[in-house]
Order: sequence, then C-alpha cells, then structure tokens
Amino acid sequence: MPVIVSTAELSAADRAECWHEAVSNTFVPLGVDLLEEEPSPGDITSDRLGVLRISHVSAGPQTVTRSRRLITGEDQEFIILTLQERGTAMKEQDGRQCVVRPGQFSLSDSSRAFQKTLHERFAFTSFHFPREVLSVRPEDLRSLTATTFTGTEGSSAVLAQYFAGLARVAADVDDGVGRQLAVTALDLLALLVDERLGHLSRPHSATAAATLVRVKDHIMRNLGDPGLSPRTIAAVHFMSVRYLHKVFELEGTTVAGWIRAQRLERCRRDLLRPRALETGVAVIARRWGFVNAAHFSRAFRDAYGMTPREWLVHGLSDTRGTGKDVAA
Repeated sequence: MPVIVSTAELSAADRAECWHEAVSNTFVPLGVDLLEEEPSPGDITSDRLGVLRISHVSAGPQTVTRSRRLITGEDQEFIILTLQERGTAMKEQDGRQCVVRPGQFSLSDSSRAFQKTLHERFAFTSFHFPREVLSVRPEDLRSLTATTFTGTEGSSAVLAQYFAGLARVAADVDDGVGRQLAVTALDLLALLVDERLGHLSRPHSATAAATLVRVKDHIMRNLGDPGLSPRTIAAVHFMSVRYLHKVFELEGTTVAGWIRAQRLERCRRDLLRPRALETGVAVIARRWGFVNAAHFSRAFRDAYGMTPREWLVHGLSDTRGTGKDVAA
C-alpha cells in the first residue's frame, strides 16, 4: 500500500520539523532548509516496486543537503534518480552543478555530499535503490551525478518514459511483476550510463568471478526448470540481464549456451544408464528442462554427433558388451 505523508493539516510552525523528518525517512538523512517565512504544505506519496522505492514529492521552495556529517560508514549506499515535473532544481555533487527543468532527470549518490535547491513550488518523482544493484562502475556513476538528462530525446527519453510508467503502475502490480519491472528499469539505466560515457562497462574480474560461481550454482540447482532464463536468473541475483551476459562473456560463452551445455551433458549421462530405455528419451529430456523434443534432438546431435536415440542404443550396446554401467 502507498505511504502518504502530508503537512497540509499542520500549522505553519509545525510543518518544518515534520517535513524534515518525512524527507529523511523517505530518502536518506538530509538537512532541509525551507525558503519561505511561512512554509507551504508538502506531500510525499511512496510505494515500492522490487528494489525501487518510488516517491512523488510536492512542496514549496527549499534546499536539501546531504552533508559529510550525515554520511556514516555504516550507511547503505543509495542512488536517487529524480524526474522533475514542476519547478526547476539546482543540483550540486562531485564538483559539478546542473539545472534540472520539468521533463528532465538527474542522478544523486548518497555516499557523497550533495545539495539540491528549488526556488519555487515544485513536484518530482524519485526512484531510489541500493547502489549495488546497478551494474555500472563507481567511477562511471561518479562522472554522471549532477548531470542533466533530457527526457525528450534518444535513450534518455526511453528511460524517462519507462520510469514514469513505473510510477503510474506501482500500486497495481503484484510483487513478482514488480521485481521484473524494476530489473528492466535498472538495465535501461545501465545502458544509458554506458551510452553517455561512450563505452561499455566491463565487470571487475574478481567481482565477476565471484558472481559467476554464485550464478552457476543457482543454474545447476534449477537446471530442470524449463522457465530458467537469463531474465529469471538476473532477477534472483538482483542484477541486470546485461551485466549477467557480460559476466559469461568473460568466459567466452553465453548464459543460454552454458545452460544448454549443462542440460545436454546431464541428458547424455542419463541416456547411458541401464534403465534409460525403459525411462524413454522424452522423459529424460523433460527432466533436464527440454520441453521441445525436436529442439532437444537437434541440439543433442549438434553436440555429440548422433541423435539421442542413437546414443541410447550405442550405450546399451556398450553396457551389454562389458556388463558394466558406462555412466558410473
């Protein structure tokens, strides 16, 4: 259910304290300086979609500051993407300043000091999420904080429209769909970062190796699930599909190719077992996630030079000739 905070019913004297608390609870600890003698009412409506916390904020002129004093080593790091809808924001972080007007968006990183000033009544929708779920290098992200992205041209327009759509449906989708939508959103953002910087981010080798071990373990434990796919794997591990593909590229393979090879190898072994003829080729194929018999037969022949049935007969012949289980 959406969380709604409003200072409309409070006296002007009580609004400042309430608003400061609401802003810090919604995002990260922030200093808030209201720029009106008599503070205007403010409203925040928040919802969740997977790892994304989506908040619509409207209020009067103010400055919010994430000072070094408010940042502790124990804080979880968050990225905040803000779609400006009304009013103009002046943002500062990492030695840069930018102006964000309605229809544009920007990024902030809670691990470092930043400031945002709005000199008129404003409205924006923000999306904030843990830093670790966005598959871009820290130095790439640092290059793009306090930078204005247009919401009307190219890839940034696609991203702005997608994020705005998430805000509209957040209260109406179930948790599973929400998680998938959030993963896609982060994938789009990672692509935009790469495009803006003119290069493809490659995962750090040590991090990639650890990720690969974890992902392969998950794949092997779910190898028989026909629904296993790059998208479902990425969602379970809170990473983008694009990053998942990059990790496997470091080994010179693909996610789908590695899954297929593991499934075929398990089928090959099972087809050599003594009861394979009784079990049947189709059952063994389904056991390891193949749902289309013709596709399985072609993939098996491409991998081993003979059809599954030929392999089964070949295995039976070897077993009868030696009296041993060749799959043992």
